[in-house]
Amino acid sequence: MKFKTLLFDVDDTLLDFRATEKQALYTLFSEENLELTQEVEQQYQRINRNLWKEFELGKISKETISNTRFKALFEQFGRTVDGEEMGLKYQRFLSEGHHLLGNSRQILEQLNPDYDLYVVTNGIAKIQYKRLDDSELRPFFNDIFVSEEVGYQKPMKEYFDYVFERIPAFEQEKTLIIGDSLNSDIAGGQRADIQTVWLNPTKQEKTAEIKPTYEIEQLDELLAILKD
Repeated sequence: MKFKTLLFDVDDTLLDFRATEKQALYTLFSEENLELTQEVEQQYQRINRNLWKEFELGKISKETISNTRFKALFEQFGRTVDGEEMGLKYQRFLSEGHHLLGNSRQILEQLNPDYDLYVVTNGIAKIQYKRLDDSELRPFFNDIFVSEEVGYQKPMKEYFDYVFERIPAFEQEKTLIIGDSLNSDIAGGQRADIQTVWLNPTKQEKTAEIKPTYEIEQLDELLAILKD
């Protein structure tokens, strides 16, 4: 086989994080007796996206993301909140969401007998484990590597070094990473010198620096790549 080891991102690759996130935000705001308007949601997305970029660059911790994003959000609307408390509530609501993305479970079921499957995620450990359990995806994987437990995060080479050292009979040239994030999954795969599949359903533009080996719009297109 051309590939033996498949490394899967979780959010917006196997699980529909956008649906889970929206439900968690709605529940959080409802509990706070606040209206989740489109303007507020868009502002939250901007703040959250920028914080995660800082995390991927190794400039801030995951705790900083959780503890500051809602404080920063509400400050822009003239309200003071306990950012840490709201962050913990949000994480609890987020852990309850396990919306599958497309037919991801059937694809993993089909791949499982012939490939060694692993999870590589920058998510929060307790949330990701619960969501993978609740979605019944966890049994398909040989192991799960969460950045919080690894001590490094995608796209850092150290993260992938840690992962590779823990995969039995690892063969770098037969390893493929599949993910939706150009800056995290694909850039990380490039740094680790493995081939990459960019799940890009919205047809985002590639950058000159980050070039995926393969690009797909739906996860089931991965099957053709593996058969090729």
